[in-house]
Amino acid sequence: MKIGCPTEIKPQEFRVGMTPNAAFEATARGHEVFIQSGAGLGAGFDNAAYTDAGATILETAEEIFATADMIVKVKEPQAVERKMLRKDQLLFTYLHLAPDPEQTKDLLDSGCTAIAYETVTDRNGGLPLLAPMSEVAGKLAPQVGSWTLQKANGGRGVLMGGVPGVGPAKVVVIGGGVVGTHAARVASGMGADVTVLDMSLPRLRYLDDAFRGEFKTSYASKGNTAELIKEADMVIGAVLVPGAAAPKLISREQLATMKPGAALVDVAIDQGGCFETSKATTHADPVYEVDGIMHYCVANMPGAVARTSTIALGNATMPFMLALADKGWAQACADDAHLLNGLNVHAGQLTYAAVGEALGLPSVDANAVVAAALAPRAA
Repeated sequence: MKIGCPTEIKPQEFRVGMTPNAAFEATARGHEVFIQSGAGLGAGFDNAAYTDAGATILETAEEIFATADMIVKVKEPQAVERKMLRKDQLLFTYLHLAPDPEQTKDLLDSGCTAIAYETVTDRNGGLPLLAPMSEVAGKLAPQVGSWTLQKANGGRGVLMGGVPGVGPAKVVVIGGGVVGTHAARVASGMGADVTVLDMSLPRLRYLDDAFRGEFKTSYASKGNTAELIKEADMVIGAVLVPGAAAPKLISREQLATMKPGAALVDVAIDQGGCFETSKATTHADPVYEVDGIMHYCVANMPGAVARTSTIALGNATMPFMLALADKGWAQACADDAHLLNGLNVHAGQLTYAAVGEALGLPSVDANAVVAAALAPRAA
C-alpha cells in the first residue's frame, strides 16, 4: 500500500502523523511511504530521518494526496485538504465529527473511507488512540491553567501552591477518566487543593484507593458541581462521550457565581467543549474572557509539546496503521471489532451513530458496510 503523511496545517500544530520508526516498520513490510518535506520538523524529525527509514520525500501536500492510498495525519483534515480526498482513499486521523458539520459533509462528499482515532476502542472499554493525547492534555491542563490564572493574563493572580501563610489555589476537575486523573495528579503535585468530580462511584473509589488521598473526590451531581465551582480558582473540564458532542457542564448563568478571574480549561473542546461559553482557540491566542471568567480552549493542546505527543501517538497508532496497510481497511476492520469502532465514514455514508445523532444525520451499520465491502472478494 502507498501510505502518505502530509504536513499538518492547523494553526500551531507541530505534530506529525508518522514517526520515522513507523515509516521504517511500514517499509519493512513492503509498503511505500511518502512524507511531505518538512512534515516532521516541528516534532524534531528532519527529512533525512525519514529517508533513512525508507520513505520518499514529496514536496507538496497535493503530491501526497494524489499518490497515497492511505493518508495518515494527526488533526482533522482542513478544508483545503478535504478537497484533495478522493473515492476509495483511506483517511486515518483524529476527526471529532460530532461538533463539525462542515467537515462531516466534506468527508461524505469526497467518497473516502475515514477511520477516527478517537473512536477506536480496546478490550477494556478504553480508547487506546485517544488515551496518549488525553494523558498529555491532562498533564498540560494545570500548567496552562496556572498561566491563565496569572494577573497579567487576566486571571485572579493566584499561585497554584500558595506560600506559607497563603492558601493554595482551589482546582476542580470535572471527570475522573484519563484526562481528569492526569490533571488532578499534576495539579496536586503543584500544591493545589484539588477535587475530582465524577458520576461513577467505582471510579471515585478507584481514585481514592490508587492515589491515597492525594486529591479529594466528590460525586458529580449538579448541586455538588454548582457549589464547588463557586469556590474554585480553576475548573478543568475533562468529560468525554466517545464520538459524541461533549455535555455542557457549566452554563453561562453559573459564571456569575464564580470568583472573578477564575480559569476554565476545556480539554473537551475538540468535541464541542463542556462549558456553554467555550469556543475553540489556538496556541497563538489561547485565552478569552466571558463575564469575568477566563477561558482556555485550545483545540490541539498536545501540539504544544509536539515531540512527546508525536512519539506517544505514533506508538499507539502504528499497530493499527500497519494492520490497515497489510490487510486493507475492510479486512482489518472485519478482523478487529475495536478498529471497526473507528470507522466513521465510508463512500458517502456516515457509519458512527453518535455522530449522526449529534448532527441530525442518518447513519448506517458499520458491520453491514464492511460486509458489503468484502462481499465481492468472497464471491
